[in-house]
Amino acid sequence: MSLSARVEAALSRAVDPAVTEFAAVLAREAGALAVLFYGSNLRTGSREGVLDYYVLLPGRPERGIWPRVSYRERACKDEILRAKIATMTLAKFAEAARGETLDTTIWARFVQPSALVWYRDDAARVEVTQATEAAVLTAARLAVAVGPCSGTEADYWRALFRATYQAELRVEKAGRENSILELNAGHFDGLLSDALKSDDIHFRRHGSHIAPDMAANRRRSIKAWWRTRRRLGKPINILRLLRATRTFDGAARYGAWKVERHTGIAVKLTPWRERHPVLAAPGVMWRVWRAKRRA
Repeated sequence: MSLSARVEAALSRAVDPAVTEFAAVLAREAGALAVLFYGSNLRTGSREGVLDYYVLLPGRPERGIWPRVSYRERACKDEILRAKIATMTLAKFAEAARGETLDTTIWARFVQPSALVWYRDDAARVEVTQATEAAVLTAARLAVAVGPCSGTEADYWRALFRATYQAELRVEKAGRENSILELNAGHFDGLLSDALKSDDIHFRRHGSHIAPDMAANRRRSIKAWWRTRRRLGKPINILRLLRATRTFDGAARYGAWKVERHTGIAVKLTPWRERHPVLAAPGVMWRVWRAKRRA
């Protein structure tokens, strides 16, 4: 199977109809071209916790810090579905997937499983598929550049995820990269080989091991590309967090749900707390602490 066919098949996987209906609502409200669904709920099929969506819009690529993040709740029969939504233009998503921006998150995220759960027309579907394929190619090149001279395909993906975790402002449990590969074994099985063939990177195979034959000048170029993004990864993450404190739509509701989920203590949402979630946070956490002490 070609990489293009493989990516198209992966994006077309069936998901819970409630997930698709929620995506359609988000798409209509935003005037979107497409909606991608990803994360642990895609793998498990569960509707518990928070559903993760990328809503991709028409228009020119954004400048500055993106995506815009929001939180939504939606009644579904006898339960409440919760979603965290990243919104950006499809044009910027494609740029980032190709590695043309300083971002390290899009191609590292979408080399992992995702599903195209809503799209406006065939042109949008093709564009998202091409962007996702580009994300796989970008990730595969870096995996070869930072990985061993020879190893299993999983060894290269581990090297990739370790590198991106170190570049980003996030705390991952030791061995998180192993969990990604183990939980998505079917997705990653043969993915690197298909990507290398598509990118004209020759490799030798010895049983379960491969030895990519990347030209020295190309390897140096990729490593130089990566050094810039590794240096700027944490500062960009900090800027995104600062921006989110002002622009995260639904932050108070999301925070209240997280607090109740982890502590069992319900947080009353007042209009002031909804308007000023950052200012309200210390007081909320003080009340939660007191409630836990009384309990």
